[in-house]
Amino acid sequence: MEKLLSLLKENARLSTSELAIMLNQSEDVIKAALAAYESSGVIKGYTTILNEAKLEEAPVHALIELKVMPKKEQGFQDIADRVMALPEVNSVYLMAGDYDLAVFVKGKTMQEVAMFVAKRLSTLEGVLSTSTHFVLSKYKEDGIVLEITQGTDPRVSLKQE
Repeated sequence: MEKLLSLLKENARLSTSELAIMLNQSEDVIKAALAAYESSGVIKGYTTILNEAKLEEAPVHALIELKVMPKKEQGFQDIADRVMALPEVNSVYLMAGDYDLAVFVKGKTMQEVAMFVAKRLSTLEGVLSTSTHFVLSKYKEDGIVLEITQGTDPRVSLKQE
């Protein structure tokens, strides 16, 4: 059922009946497969990809490289757990190379993200150093090309007049 996962990755809004037709399976087979994927943790949730550049108050995203001191007998898991618990953190990855953890965060302003790094992230026990990279534009996210509008203000106002 790898094809089922591929179809859902492309469009999580497909109904079980649509998936059944596309995969030449019964709807009951599709429902059972989805339930099994969800209960086993293969499917962790369903999401929407936003082109935040079109929003009036687009958030600020940053990638923060962390060099850390892993704990004996626990490796990187303890520090990763503490980083993941911070509400500003969207994603955490263990990396090979010059740094240990890649941490993706979101905030309202660059200053807010900078203060989060300075006061909360870099002060965690085991964090040796940080390097923050702010995202200036997103061109493609999770396989989806985001429309970038040049020379105009692409934000959409959701305020009622």
